[in-house]
Amino acid sequence: MSDRFKEIAEEIKVFKASNADELEQFRLKFISRKNVIGELFTQMKDVPNEEKKVFGQSVNELKNLAQEKFQSLIDSLSSGGTDSEDYPDLTLPPTEEDFGSIHPLTATRQRFIQIFERIGFNVSSGPEIEDDWHNFTALNFPENHPAREMQDTFFIEKDPDIALRTHTSSVQIRVMENEKPPIRTLSPGRVFRNEAISARAHCVFHQMEGLYIDKNVSFADLKQTLYHFVKEMFTKDTQIRFRPSYFPFTEPSAEIDISCQICHGDGCNICKYTGWVEIGGSGMVDPNVLENCGIDPNEYSGFAFGMGIERITMLRYGIKDLRLFTENDVRFLKQFNSL
Repeated sequence: MSDRFKEIAEEIKVFKASNADELEQFRLKFISRKNVIGELFTQMKDVPNEEKKVFGQSVNELKNLAQEKFQSLIDSLSSGGTDSEDYPDLTLPPTEEDFGSIHPLTATRQRFIQIFERIGFNVSSGPEIEDDWHNFTALNFPENHPAREMQDTFFIEKDPDIALRTHTSSVQIRVMENEKPPIRTLSPGRVFRNEAISARAHCVFHQMEGLYIDKNVSFADLKQTLYHFVKEMFTKDTQIRFRPSYFPFTEPSAEIDISCQICHGDGCNICKYTGWVEIGGSGMVDPNVLENCGIDPNEYSGFAFGMGIERITMLRYGIKDLRLFTENDVRFLKQFNSL
C-alpha cells in the first residue's frame, strides 16, 4: 500500500497545467468527490486495526498535498502561465455591469405613499386570502351582487366563502374593526379578479385604497384630497372630474377621471378617444359599513377611494399595454433604470 501512496504523491507533484482544461483534469482526478484519494478512504475498513492510524494519516497527507498543488496551479494560471484564449488579461479595465432598477409599479406605489403620508395618512396591510365578511358582507355587498359569483371572483372555498380578495377594501374593514377614529390610512396591495387578460385588464393587479374617518368629514374633503393627489402625482395642469356612480360601500359615490396623460386630450386607445381616463372610484363611507365595524355613523363620517396602481403607472410613464408589467421583458424594464 505504501507504494500506492508514493505513486499518487509523485503524480501530484509532477502534474503541470497550462490551461483551464488541464486544471479541470487535475481537479477531477485528485479533488472532486470521486477521486483516487477518496478511493483510498474506502479501503480503510480492510486495514488491520493496528495500522488504521498510520493509514489515515497518510491519506490525509495526500489530500492536503493535492489541495496545495491545486491552489498553486490556479495561482500560476492567474499570474499569466496560461493560454490567452482561456484566461482574460487581468490588466484590462473592468467591463460595465448591468444593475437592477426599481420596477415602475413599485416606483408608483412609493410615490402614492409619499404623497399621502405628507397629509397624515399611514399604511396598512392585510391578508390576500379573505373571508366573506371582510371581502363582501361588511362592505355592504348584497347577497345577489355579481362580485359574489365565481365568474368574477376566485373562490378557494364556497362553504364557507373563502376567496382571493377582490379589492383592498377588506384591509379598511380590518382597520376600522381594530382602531378608533380618527383614521387616515392607505391600503396598497395585490388583488385578484376573474377577468380575461388584455392590454387594459389582468386577473392579478394592484390597488391603492384610502380611508379617512373622523367627525364632520364631507365630500368637499374628499374632492380636495384627490385634487391634491392628482396635481402631485402628475402635473399642475392635469384636469380632474367626478362622475356620479354606485358602489355598495359608499354613498354618494363618484368615478374619478383625469385628462389623459398620454394623448393630452387628443384621443388614444387608452382614453378611448375621449381625452379622459378613469383612474378610480370614491365616495362617502356608507353608514351601514361604519355600523358593521362598530363605528357610530351619527358621530362619525368618512370618505374612501380606490385606484389601480397599474392604471396610474401607465398614465405616468406613457405605457399602453398593462401586460408589460408582468412579462419581465428586460428591454421594457431597462427603460426605468433611472428610477
